[in-house]
Amino acid sequence: MTINPRFQNVQKIFENVQGNINAGNITQIFQIINNLSDIPQPTGFPHNIPGSNTKKFVGRENELVLIHQHLEANNSAVIAAVEGMGGIGKTELATQYSLLHLQLNTYPGGICWLQARDQNIGLQILEFCRTSLGSQPPDNVDLLEQVKWCWQHWQEGNTLVVVDDVQNYSAIKPYLPPQSSQFKVLITTRLKLDLSGSLSLQILSESEAIALLSELIGADQLTSETAQAEELCQRLGYLPLALQLVGRYIKKRQISLAEMLKRLEAKGLGHPALVVDMNDPTWTLSITRGVEAAFALSWEVLSPAAQELGCLLSLFALAPIPWSLVESAAPEKDTEDLEAARIELEQLHLLQSEDHCYQLHQLIREFLKKKHHNLASGQQQISHFCQAMIDVAKTIPEQPIQEDIKKLKLDIPHLEEVAEHLPDVVSDKNLIWPFVGLGRFYEGQGLYNLAEPWKEKCVLLLKQRLGDDHSDVATSFNNLAELYRVQGRYSEAEPLYKKALALRQKRLGDDHPDVATSFNNLAALYYSQRRYSEAEPLYIQALELRQKRLGDDHPHVATSFNNLALLYESQGKYSEAEPLYIQALELRQKLLGNDHPHVATSFNNLALLYESQGRYSEAEPLYIQALELRQKLLGNNHPHVAQSFNNLAYFYNSQRKYSEAEPLYKKALNIFEQRLGVDHPHTIIVRDNLELLRNL
Repeated sequence: MTINPRFQNVQKIFENVQGNINAGNITQIFQIINNLSDIPQPTGFPHNIPGSNTKKFVGRENELVLIHQHLEANNSAVIAAVEGMGGIGKTELATQYSLLHLQLNTYPGGICWLQARDQNIGLQILEFCRTSLGSQPPDNVDLLEQVKWCWQHWQEGNTLVVVDDVQNYSAIKPYLPPQSSQFKVLITTRLKLDLSGSLSLQILSESEAIALLSELIGADQLTSETAQAEELCQRLGYLPLALQLVGRYIKKRQISLAEMLKRLEAKGLGHPALVVDMNDPTWTLSITRGVEAAFALSWEVLSPAAQELGCLLSLFALAPIPWSLVESAAPEKDTEDLEAARIELEQLHLLQSEDHCYQLHQLIREFLKKKHHNLASGQQQISHFCQAMIDVAKTIPEQPIQEDIKKLKLDIPHLEEVAEHLPDVVSDKNLIWPFVGLGRFYEGQGLYNLAEPWKEKCVLLLKQRLGDDHSDVATSFNNLAELYRVQGRYSEAEPLYKKALALRQKRLGDDHPDVATSFNNLAALYYSQRRYSEAEPLYIQALELRQKRLGDDHPHVATSFNNLALLYESQGKYSEAEPLYIQALELRQKLLGNDHPHVATSFNNLALLYESQGRYSEAEPLYIQALELRQKLLGNNHPHVAQSFNNLAYFYNSQRKYSEAEPLYKKALNIFEQRLGVDHPHTIIVRDNLELLRNL
């Protein structure tokens, strides 16, 4: 009989390693063959290792080594566990480990495979002894005593006992081999057992998932649809079971990856590709359940409280979830009861945790969303979740600093989830808030392109829900106009500012602070366009109205002082500008403290004034204070920091300190190009400044 040369090559590797196999050797083996079930098995070793119809075993070389290290920790009986969520490949990993060490003759005493789910462990041990070892346990004692007899009369040599799919460790523990013995026990389980030899199995990396998909569908198809392959692996959450099932389906149906993605989008977990048909003769014992069925096994053993928490978590975005947010979204729940439910989900590997944050796997989230549809408290959960996120949105300041960004960044994906998918659940009164919060978060960092879609959606949604005459619609006009203005899109901003002003005057009257805000913002637009004669009366109206309605000690009054001073300075009216700048700075320091972006703005603007007057010794320290404070509060890549770099560079350039000016111009240009684009007015100004410097 001719022996396949590939198998000969693999056998040579086994002979060379002599039991001391490492990840590199294992990688070599799986480059030659797809699955250790494919090669001839040695005879003379008692074993009942199940067959595997996994098309390609990838990405678990290190785990195979770690399992062996755990099991070889000492010379007595050792228990190791492969833990993880349903579909992660625990059973397949245990199978491949068993087949690998069958070839290496690591366990001359045999490899005994026991199925824990819905089967009697003790009876399986007796059956193995009778059929594989030829032993005859006594019949006149109870089952547990018979099992003990089996362990005591086992044939010599290290022995591997695999207990697959353990649901209740305490129930199987009495049947395990004695501690001081030749046996090594490998358990696979969805539970967290906290054994010293536990290995928590993770999803595949992207490269591993792509390699598996390539083997299943063929390298040619994968090469022609690389982007779709990456998207498909991501859609399936890099879960081995899902990839195996979908890869088989694609191959069988001879469809494109793009078509597969469409079908999954339409039917999700219920798609036939993710379901195992046990009447199909192509299936064998190693894949017995589809993805949803695998998850259902874990769902069925959860308490009602844990099921309810799982459904609540499915409402959150596919991102890390701070536990404090979960508590906010479940206000009616007792803290300790909620924690107990969370621990249940963690114990079954349905929920991953790190640093007080929790995350669902993509397909588990999809599974739990389906369960949520039938949850009695489902609508109440959605309502509480939305309210919790609205409360977060209301805490986002108009000008967030780095400290705010750090605190908020984990909340933002979940706020986006409400804005994108659940606005219909939000009340009319609160509808604007998710969008205001997202706009502030992104715009405050100078991430204008990320802020824009939320601000635009806000306008459309509010008009649709609230009508054209609502005051919140006016606010949405104003907020979008503000974004367009800082982006230099003046022609798009002006009609929105005017709409906001007219609507506010109509709905709120001429004496409302929001009307003053519209006067101020429209004036700021005119100032940016150097339309000073149109800006001045609006700035004055805004200041007077704010003083009347808000009093003299208010941040908005300080803003009006600053803006009017900026206008006067641009017109060369220095004596009128200086007292207003000083009033703005002092009021901001009094009301906002010394560590606030508006204080940095006042430093910057007062420095501009002093430079214009030739008061260089007074200007330089203020420029430096403004730059340092902006870097501290806003980070090094914010447009306001770029503005400070440019202003300080211009200051040094005017004093012929060219070597100091040039690197500052370069920094400013780099930030403006990244954040505002190459054609923004600020970017053009800095580029021109740098070009002039280089031509001197």
